[in-house]
Amino acid sequence: MSCSRRKFLKTTLSGTVAASLPLSAFRFLSPAEAKAATGTPNTRWGFLVDTRKCVGCGFCVKACKKENEVPYDLPVSRTWVERYVITKNGKAHIDSPMAGRDGFTSKKIRDEEIDAKDVTKAFFVPKLCNQCENPACVQVCPVGATYQTSDGVVLVDRSWCIGCGYCIMACPYGVRFFHPKYKVAEKCNFCYHRISKGMKTACVQACPFGARQIGNLKNFDDPVTRIIMTERVAVLKEEYGTKPQVFYIGLDSNVR
Repeated sequence: MSCSRRKFLKTTLSGTVAASLPLSAFRFLSPAEAKAATGTPNTRWGFLVDTRKCVGCGFCVKACKKENEVPYDLPVSRTWVERYVITKNGKAHIDSPMAGRDGFTSKKIRDEEIDAKDVTKAFFVPKLCNQCENPACVQVCPVGATYQTSDGVVLVDRSWCIGCGYCIMACPYGVRFFHPKYKVAEKCNFCYHRISKGMKTACVQACPFGARQIGNLKNFDDPVTRIIMTERVAVLKEEYGTKPQVFYIGLDSNVR
């Protein structure tokens, strides 16, 4: 899409007319969205995170940035790791410096040093796009740049994204950001270019402790599916009704 066309669409959707009409009034089918039926019908990709195994090393973040051309020296990231330190007063101290890319070497959390005697527990939680079954980002995209494949992965067509930011605001998980180079909405796509060829995602492959796994939820013999069906797992922000497909083992109640 030419810059002039993108600028025209962005101006139009951000103007007075856009404010007075529903998003659906502007929506049209993009070439990418028209091909959303691509994928394997008997496949539904799901992700499993075992918080008990994550040590906050940051290898997953580094691998993701390298694989998906996300600027290494900027805090934006398709996936990140959060550190949680719970103190005796019940307060949760949370940080994710540079998305957890370099691990967690500082004893300070957001410039606050916590006495080890006051800590009741500490742990790490990896986060990424939840590839929701009912994705809010797809619903609000006015030009079809964000779309969902038949195997459940939400993708972004950079050539059609106009940078309006509706998807970024709609995502309840905060996984979307503006790509500093391409100036379009960006997020994790489960390394679709890899999993569609039978490969693991970059972050799964990089994790030395098996804290991350991806599998086909429609295949009951898949190890990931078996765990989700037989063990106690949880999802983030279930109350939003987006039906996230990233499942957590050992998810602490302090994590949102």
